[in-house]
Amino acid sequence: MQPSMFNVQVPLSDGPGVFLMNTFSDAQAIVPGEVAALLDRLGEVDVATLPFDERQALHELAENGFVVEDRARELRAVEAYFREVRESSDVLRVTVLTTLQCNFACGYCYQGDHGDWNRFAETMSLETAAQVAGWIERRLDAVRPRKFALMFFGGEPLLNLPAAYDLAERTSAAARARGVEMTISLITNGLLLTRAIVERLLPHGLTGIKVTLDGDRDTHNRLRPLRGGQGTFDRIVRNVREVADLCSISIGGNFDEESVDSYPALLEFLRGQDFAGRIAKVAFKPIVRSPSVAAQAPGRPGQASTGARAPKGFIPLTPVGASGRPGDAGRPLGGTCMTVAGTGAAKGCDGCNLLDEKTSWLREETKRHGFRTVDGVHMGPCDIHRNESHTIGPDGSLYACPGFTGDRRQSVGHIDGRQDGSHARTSSAFERLAAWKECRDCAFIPVCAGGCTVAAHAEFGDINKPNCHKKSFEEGVAAMAREAASTVLAPALAS
Repeated sequence: MQPSMFNVQVPLSDGPGVFLMNTFSDAQAIVPGEVAALLDRLGEVDVATLPFDERQALHELAENGFVVEDRARELRAVEAYFREVRESSDVLRVTVLTTLQCNFACGYCYQGDHGDWNRFAETMSLETAAQVAGWIERRLDAVRPRKFALMFFGGEPLLNLPAAYDLAERTSAAARARGVEMTISLITNGLLLTRAIVERLLPHGLTGIKVTLDGDRDTHNRLRPLRGGQGTFDRIVRNVREVADLCSISIGGNFDEESVDSYPALLEFLRGQDFAGRIAKVAFKPIVRSPSVAAQAPGRPGQASTGARAPKGFIPLTPVGASGRPGDAGRPLGGTCMTVAGTGAAKGCDGCNLLDEKTSWLREETKRHGFRTVDGVHMGPCDIHRNESHTIGPDGSLYACPGFTGDRRQSVGHIDGRQDGSHARTSSAFERLAAWKECRDCAFIPVCAGGCTVAAHAEFGDINKPNCHKKSFEEGVAAMAREAASTVLAPALAS
């Protein structure tokens, strides 16, 4: 028996014991310090000679995935898990960029660097929208998924409502005819958002809208002005208020070293709004700046044991998103940069560690203000690792990720079926995507998979180079440990 290579330990400062998390099984537990120490020296002892209580503790740890027969088998299980993720056909995910045009001039966005951007930015025609709908119908027939998730993105997708409406109507009819559950989500800057738009999309499956606010009013207006320089904060908030009762609303934001300190004021402002209780999630991310943009474990890991009573001092915690077994491609960890908080790119990032720390700080601030947020750990693997996750540009070009849209060198094909040599090479490169194989000593491989592929391409020119933010994951687990200590351990000690 060996300790899992995906264990993370956090000593609890506010009470006795150690918080354990296994990032593969997703199990979480609070254990006495001596049990954590036993886990550390497991490879050096003969288990058969251990006292009964220690063997019982090891059994419970094995039930939850913290102990494995051998790490080589565990690594093979991780490889199998990533294969299952890639090959899963349970959900067909399609992100459609109906236009690359935008009415904002965000300084950190490549679109904000060009005053005449909208003159040249592509917009999807109704003819192309019909072709996209036809392509989606063919994928529905080929994949036969349980669920179809359509996301509208841009540019600013509300600048091309005819294409969005047409796609929503055609694809919802196609999904309904095939008995496939369909959802629509929308990422928008919020300026053009109206009740009429939401009501038009609701019958076709609209379930959620994400709107971006980059800090408090003054900071947001400086970072996200209209192309004429006017502020946008007040109008966005007014629009969110108008639609908040109709569907789920998430608030995202993009920050850097200069703007991050304005976010507590934004959170305080949001808490005071009459729609605060309708905000489903708030999540902020650092601005990605770059020079250019273009083998199962024993038992049921991830669940508390249903057998004998847990050893004294061992507190199994309800896993967040656990599926009950490692390697389950359906476990609900998928949350990408697109769904969590948005995107941004421009110039070189020098402060990744600082931004990782600030990301963790903002998560805590968000929770302190009473909003749900991501925990910083359950983030992946990104949808780019799924064969049935597709991005379609305004001209019908296919991409592996929205972050590559518009860079034809990164296109993997076209909805009309044509694929030239460049498409084939790019598609093959994404099929071999496995940056995580360079990170084999890292406990966060199952939830990170090597990091953001777009950021790796921008920073290194190589999609198979890891883009590491380990410190951010460590901060996320530490925050989970603090929360567990306050919500689980403290009441247990008090009783």
